[in-house]
Amino acid sequence: MIIEKTKVKKLYIVNWIFEIILFTVLFVIYYLAQPLHTSKVLYIPSGSISAIITHLKGKNIALTSLDKTYLRFFGTPQQGWIYMGEKKMTHGDFLYKLTHAKAAMTEVTLIPGETTFGFSRQLSEDLGLDAEKLYKAFSSLGHYKEGSLVPDTYSLPIGINEKEAAIHLLRSSSLRHKAWSEKIFGEYNKKKWQQYLIMASVIQKEAANKEEMPIVASVIYNRLNKGMKLQMDGTLNYGEFSHQKVTAKRIRNDKSPYNTYKYKGLPPLPVCNVELVAIKAAIFPAKTEYLYFMKGKNGTHDFSRYYSTHLRNIEGATK
Repeated sequence: MIIEKTKVKKLYIVNWIFEIILFTVLFVIYYLAQPLHTSKVLYIPSGSISAIITHLKGKNIALTSLDKTYLRFFGTPQQGWIYMGEKKMTHGDFLYKLTHAKAAMTEVTLIPGETTFGFSRQLSEDLGLDAEKLYKAFSSLGHYKEGSLVPDTYSLPIGINEKEAAIHLLRSSSLRHKAWSEKIFGEYNKKKWQQYLIMASVIQKEAANKEEMPIVASVIYNRLNKGMKLQMDGTLNYGEFSHQKVTAKRIRNDKSPYNTYKYKGLPPLPVCNVELVAIKAAIFPAKTEYLYFMKGKNGTHDFSRYYSTHLRNIEGATK
């Protein structure tokens, strides 16, 4: 009788364990089959699974503490940008892609002297984005309306949206601006750095090559110190006018503060995105007494101290 009761008890325990296992399996299947909304492209930071889950939850992806456990069975999460493909999928598909998907990357190049407006148009063609939305994202998220980006070649994932692209490029550029400023000045003062970016942007637009940049910088400083108008075409190549030829008519009609033919001083904001060599020229200009320069026949500039010499240079270039 005692043996029978023992068998019944063991059978009951086995059945109880089986039911728990079955319930657990069914629950896991049910949970992993639940729909989940995500972005087509995700950025996964380095760190622990817990940190990654926290990061994704911050992106409004409906994950729970259970995903931390389940994720260990799928493998190690990828790092960097990954291409999810669809915005709607199951929890299971999401966790699998999180550990196996790779992002298809494409390279985009920001040329020194290009405006953010112009770069937004370029990116819209390269990545199939909305140029207006992208430009608004750059303008609203950047430290500076213009000049926040560092000219370089960047790798961006195909499928990234306008805001994500702007955040990625601005974050990378901001870190470099900060590092440059700290190396030169020992600190990063955004307002002070912007003033040098304004100066550097004019230098970037005006100089024919890198060797000329410190000399062009000296002309700018010399004219400012004497209270002279800069009268430089490059300041009118701002925003949407980045590649537009500056004519006498344009100079007459442009009433913006970027028109240094009409207004004294530097423009209120950078006129383009600049490279480090232009920034260094703005900070460490050459020591000259030049007040004028004009482009010669060989494509470089002839610099002069006196207006009479400047006029002769102009005459010589037109012959």
